[in-house]
Amino acid sequence: MYIYEEEIEIPAVAGHINLLDHLRSTVSDLLEGDRFPVRLTITETRKNSYKCEIGVIADMLDSSIKHTCSIFDFKKRPSVNNQSFNAVLLIPTGIGSSIGGHAGDANPVAKLLGSVCDTLITHPNVVNASDINELPVNGLYVEGSIISRLLMGTLGLQPVRANRVLTIVNKHNEKEFTDAVINSVNAARTSYGLDCPKVIELDPPVILESLYASSGRAVGRVTRIQTLIETLDKYHRDYDAVALSTQIEMPFNYHTDYYTKRGDMINPWGGVEAIFTHSISSLYDIPAAHAPLDSSKEVASLKLGVVDPRMAAEVISEAYFLCVLKGLQRAPKIIKDIQHSVPAGVLTATDISCLVIPDGCIGLPTLAALEQGIPVIAVRENKNIMQNELGALPWQSGQLHIVDNYWEAAGVMSALKNGITPESVRRPFDSASFHREQ
Repeated sequence: MYIYEEEIEIPAVAGHINLLDHLRSTVSDLLEGDRFPVRLTITETRKNSYKCEIGVIADMLDSSIKHTCSIFDFKKRPSVNNQSFNAVLLIPTGIGSSIGGHAGDANPVAKLLGSVCDTLITHPNVVNASDINELPVNGLYVEGSIISRLLMGTLGLQPVRANRVLTIVNKHNEKEFTDAVINSVNAARTSYGLDCPKVIELDPPVILESLYASSGRAVGRVTRIQTLIETLDKYHRDYDAVALSTQIEMPFNYHTDYYTKRGDMINPWGGVEAIFTHSISSLYDIPAAHAPLDSSKEVASLKLGVVDPRMAAEVISEAYFLCVLKGLQRAPKIIKDIQHSVPAGVLTATDISCLVIPDGCIGLPTLAALEQGIPVIAVRENKNIMQNELGALPWQSGQLHIVDNYWEAAGVMSALKNGITPESVRRPFDSASFHREQ
């Protein structure tokens, strides 16, 4: 079994009507054999086609692994819960977002938006900053593929008091690197009471490779997974979430280029981390998060000087792991059986009040929100390499709000929460008039 990303071009549909159904049927036809999609991104909307990149699990031959649902499974929410205001904040990994595309540099955004909602659901890419994780107190730390399925209406999230976090670390030729991970675990246990039932050294280690797609998006390949799968199966009764620390193979110059180009290079390791954790969470229905492990002393001893502030959290850390442990400690439990009844306190698509994304991003969360009637707030200032016009999608009246920055996003969220049409606080303000049927 291995994990990779595939580039495909899918014919466009007029007006982008029923785009989710179109993608489902087309991808199903294209992925023949024992291949299962775990992630989909539309990187460019062209006149006659959609340029897409799909994360795929291939050669899933082990009968002990059950792929229980498709990323395209969709359940229309039957109603909307207006008793609370719950927001989803997404900043997709590997697309060069100017805010949140580096090392947890969207933590302030999460805290700002968290202050104007009852619950903020976000993913590791937003708040993971090596030894720092400033998830707001009303935040839920949810792996990206799980957020997609939440918005698609196929699962729910149950807040927890604490998780048992299994830690899995790749075997390394230099013991000092795995010692740094052990020290991080012990620091988490003693400083904020983490329950870590086991720390397991993976031998042979899983292999993660950093790659770039033709779009420029950071992607990757994951191989030699069997030992990891056997480990997760063996200890399945002992954990509620899994924290992963592995090396990521890449050309040596990526390490220096990324820091010296001061944001002009897309983070080279985030893409493969995303497809890796998407796959683990999809296969096992558990919270999962990953941190990179330095590959060599040569990499660890690089003298980088003062770097771009958005990257600073990485150069002051040794294991990059505490953010993962802190996030997973209270990551919500995944509840799959929600079709007939929803347990008290479980959040589902019915409870989602809005989705906040960088402008131009079209993936399953955006399309799910479109179909569910969930308001979407797109932020222009969070520039990225995606080439899509969100306004071209068939939104309901007043469903899409394109704003300049996250200050405005917070204002739109506050307006929606209080039942105020956001346009009513702007000027000029158009007068109502009769609509004449033609």
